[in-house]
Amino acid sequence: MKAPVSWIREYVDLPDDLPVDDLAARLTMLGLKLEALETPADAITGPLVVGKVLTMEAEPQKNGKVINWCTVDVGSANGTGEPQGIVCGAHNFAVGDLVVVVLPGAVLPGNFEISARKTYGHLSAGMICSARELGLGEDHDGIIVLPADAGQPGDDAFAVLDLHDAVIEFEINPDRAYALSLRGIAREAGIGFDAPFTDPAQRDVPATDDQGYPVVVDDTDGCPVFVARSVSGFDPAAPTPDWMARRLTQAGMRPISLGVDITNYVMLELGQPIHGYDRAKLSGVIRVRRANPGEQLTTLDGVRRTLDAQDLLITDDSGPIGIAGTMGGESTELSSTTTDVVIEAAHFDAVSIYRTERRHKLPSEASKRFERGVDPRLPAAAADRVVELMVQLGGATADAGVTVVGRAPQLRTITAAVDLAARVTGMEISAETAVRNLELVGCTVEVSGDELTATVPSWRPDMNDPFDLVEEIARIVGYDKVPSVLPPAPAGRGLTAVQKLRRRVGLALAGAGYTETISYPFVGEGDWDALQLDAGDERRRTLRIANPLNSNEPELATTLLPGVLRSLAVNVGRANADVALFETGLVFRPTDGAQAPILGVDRRPTETEWAQIEDAVPAQPTHLAVALAGQRERSGWWGDGRGASWADAIDAVRRVAAVIGVEIEVANATRAPWHPGRCAEIRVAGAVIGHAGELHPKACKAFGLPERAAAAEIDLDALLAEAVAITPAPRFASFPVAKEDVSLVVDTAVPAADVAAALREGAGELLESVRLFDVFTGEQVGGGKKSLAFALRFRAADRTLAEGEATAAREAAVALASERLGAVQR
Repeated sequence: MKAPVSWIREYVDLPDDLPVDDLAARLTMLGLKLEALETPADAITGPLVVGKVLTMEAEPQKNGKVINWCTVDVGSANGTGEPQGIVCGAHNFAVGDLVVVVLPGAVLPGNFEISARKTYGHLSAGMICSARELGLGEDHDGIIVLPADAGQPGDDAFAVLDLHDAVIEFEINPDRAYALSLRGIAREAGIGFDAPFTDPAQRDVPATDDQGYPVVVDDTDGCPVFVARSVSGFDPAAPTPDWMARRLTQAGMRPISLGVDITNYVMLELGQPIHGYDRAKLSGVIRVRRANPGEQLTTLDGVRRTLDAQDLLITDDSGPIGIAGTMGGESTELSSTTTDVVIEAAHFDAVSIYRTERRHKLPSEASKRFERGVDPRLPAAAADRVVELMVQLGGATADAGVTVVGRAPQLRTITAAVDLAARVTGMEISAETAVRNLELVGCTVEVSGDELTATVPSWRPDMNDPFDLVEEIARIVGYDKVPSVLPPAPAGRGLTAVQKLRRRVGLALAGAGYTETISYPFVGEGDWDALQLDAGDERRRTLRIANPLNSNEPELATTLLPGVLRSLAVNVGRANADVALFETGLVFRPTDGAQAPILGVDRRPTETEWAQIEDAVPAQPTHLAVALAGQRERSGWWGDGRGASWADAIDAVRRVAAVIGVEIEVANATRAPWHPGRCAEIRVAGAVIGHAGELHPKACKAFGLPERAAAAEIDLDALLAEAVAITPAPRFASFPVAKEDVSLVVDTAVPAADVAAALREGAGELLESVRLFDVFTGEQVGGGKKSLAFALRFRAADRTLAEGEATAAREAAVALASERLGAVQR
């Protein structure tokens, strides 16, 4: 909502020396957020003066265009007193007219510098200005023609055009429809500066009688109030006064014609949308009803619309003549021949107007106000104001008769504790302050003991409960005065054990050189194809979103891989070739047809209903995914680097498991999108919780990744479930370690993890650690064989191992590996 400051001051007696910045700041603190602050004069520098056209000669050009060669009296503003020669392409003025002239040396909005230049065979020294060239609107069809009494040639045009009048643009919240008017904004300014406010809607209106234009309202729920007034003898050729056109332009609306401009002006002034009908084009009674199936209407924008049965219409005997509260019909619009006007000022149901606007994709200034809630007591005053302006400016005569159908609903009352605002906000707010602030916003307040009862004004449909009263009281006192108090943390609380473990996981990966990413949980069929998932893969069974942000990604992710791989591809594509990423997030697994009940908000759900709701909520386990590409260890003077591989993906999972105190098992597996033979499944307590390894070449190509990129994904919730709540601090043994190495030859297909597990089980409790440090294949071990070298470390917690204890434990470990896996010691 754009509000010229001069228009605000017309209704509220603000201090003369009040800076515009201070006004905008105070209104923002009251809830009318500042969007922009514009003063047209700030965008113009240099001489801008009133000029009088002395001569004008039309000169046709070879390109078909006709220009006017003019001499313009600009007084002494040009330094010589001689007439100024100017070329002008507009034709909406005549000799003797006063116009706005910008002289050489000036700069117009858009950094447009004015200079004397040769054009169309003349030296044009300046420019005769249009509204758009001065930043006053979009009208560029003709130049600005000033009234005959606007001033003398050479006078400063800034004052004549009110270019120093600042315009404040506010971002109006949906619950503050009253602020979509100068009436509402001025009332807020009066509240903010404790200044007298004059309500433009307070006026004496003629009494209702039976002489007005006949109106029938069939749908009283959709239209509780309908007021109709009529004028005759209106001059359709009468021009819109400059002051009105200027204010409409400042408020962001384009002047059209006097009749239309008056209705728009009153809407901006009071907040009540108005519509005018050409009475000569009306046929019979005006009726408000819902649409019939198949009905059509050509609206003022020239579009033929098929109406819905829920649309609220304005009709006459010929059929629909307007969509109520949204847009009028083309058949009865005001035109250049309209002399008799029927004025409609009605109140319409906000929900109905909102749905109609969305249904037809037909937003308008009227619907923007109605869907937020317009004062239902405004129609009579607004219609009377329109009649007044049409009589004053258009030479019309107000017809006898006032039609009023229906009545505004009764004002609501809200009862609250007198000290509620103080208790909620923590500020010292006395009962007197609470009552006074409610009265400032228009409430009538009665106090009885410890309670107050506020009668809510008709223009505030957003005030419905005691806490709405608290908001009104607090915003006037000032939200900036709410004390900042840090609440004390309750003793014995903090992060849960699982939260601590999750943080430990993130810190471990970050310490290992991984960077955390966050991705949207939305996927599509293209992601599943890129991952090379079979048609029957369980990960393709997803939840589909009813209104997705992207039509290509309408499903909720069942795996984190698409997001983390896209992030990896973005980094690689931006020359960050050596990169390691990780992400933790929820995945979504659909339920088997469970439906959540649709409940009201008037009560808590029952135990049964709550169970049904929980059953319908999809399982949402937390997963962890990592992805790597490029070099894991970079090259340098110390030697060659090492590229990221499947082993690094597995190592990332090992690090995570180690830091939370969980042992994992690793085994060969086959699963998309990993490379067959280079994929491992991760097990905890015998259950598979994820996979890791090198990505399939087709998956790398689909995501735009380099070859040999690696990734891992595990069910982090399942891993954390195995973790102890608090990992015990490490114990440092005071007794020496016994070191034993062993090299075993096994078949190539035997996993090293199985060999390590056998050694650990066979060695017994004296074994402190087992680590694979070498893998060898070659002629020395034979075809189809490999040699695995393990470092075994033995230690007792309570003594130094006796001679032979470590050897015996090693031999027992080798014996079990030989028995179980056919291992042969080298």
